[in-house]
Amino acid sequence: MAEMKYNKRGVSSEKEDVHNAIKNIDKGLFPKAFCKVLPDYVAHNPEYALIMHADTAGTKTALAYLYWKETGDLSVWKGIVQDAIVMNLDDMACAGALNDFVLSSTIGRNKNLISGDVIKTIIHSAYDFAGKLGKLGINIALSGGETADVGDIVRTIDVGFTAFARLKREEIITVNPQHGDVIVGFESCGQANYEEDYNSGIGCNGLTFARHELLCNDYAEHFPESYDPIIEKKYVYSGKMRLQDSSYVESKNIGQLLLSPTRTYLPLLKAIIENYKAKLHGIVHCTGGGQTKVLHFIDNLHVIKNDLLPVPPVFQHIQEQSGDDYHEMFRVFNMGQRLEIYTDEQSAVKIIELAKTFSIHSKICGYFENSDSKKLTVIFNGKEFLYY
Repeated sequence: MAEMKYNKRGVSSEKEDVHNAIKNIDKGLFPKAFCKVLPDYVAHNPEYALIMHADTAGTKTALAYLYWKETGDLSVWKGIVQDAIVMNLDDMACAGALNDFVLSSTIGRNKNLISGDVIKTIIHSAYDFAGKLGKLGINIALSGGETADVGDIVRTIDVGFTAFARLKREEIITVNPQHGDVIVGFESCGQANYEEDYNSGIGCNGLTFARHELLCNDYAEHFPESYDPIIEKKYVYSGKMRLQDSSYVESKNIGQLLLSPTRTYLPLLKAIIENYKAKLHGIVHCTGGGQTKVLHFIDNLHVIKNDLLPVPPVFQHIQEQSGDDYHEMFRVFNMGQRLEIYTDEQSAVKIIELAKTFSIHSKICGYFENSDSKKLTVIFNGKEFLYY
């Protein structure tokens, strides 16, 4: 049901059209890497490689727009900048890029609706977030970017970044889990010791579904610019809640949960890779496709996730309001576990202990076994959900 409603709203949790379009395109030097890896076109050094990655905050900007219009709170745009940057850097980190990034922004806005103070907040926030990561030993250079007034195309605003990194080929990490490997899942909610506030864990995927399932139809009436007018009316803001309604998290309203900035795992991944790289058989960022993301990287393996981390409150709100089966929830959302590492059990125990030093909860949540095809079984609340 969730997937059908997701498609009816003009989006796809698994980006089938995109994957179909690129399935026969060259996959780079390391086809099993999480990001496409290119030869070193900068210095033509055969020992080095390049990764360039682009991503946006997606329709989370529509939520930020609603919250800003309703409350006047400009700080929500700071979170949107973090969302767009992290969706690049954490993908790249899964392939082994951990430092010395170059970022360029691309912002498209409807000038009639998005004021100059929003643009100023977005641009300054990129420098602020880069500065915070710099204090954690992760260097980022901001090269500028493009801010375009394209009201004929963009209904409110779109915020994206392109990231670039150069690294040694020996530093590249591929996704190649083996029979007997275990899965270490890392919690996306809570508060890491390098975060300033509680993180709901929702990240940047599934926000179209979450926004329309949770929020009431008053938002359609007062802010028609916040959604695609082609969507059938019954799928537009079909929930019962308002952004400032209280949530299951004390001191956080529904809007704050949905707009919680995407956590970066970079500081943690940097420590894990520096200490255990030889033991890693893959790192996966569970974004588009949620808990099924791993299926893009395996062939003859059965993935069994039989002990997932607890589902955070934000996803409980979404499930209760939508009434949808958890089978589709696990396909659309990360469900509180946005990062996975595949390794042997002994190394997993050490990695879990290392994660504790960052105040990030993690645990062994599953394993791999040989199979005649690729498939995933998620066991949750006594039920089994099967994916191919």
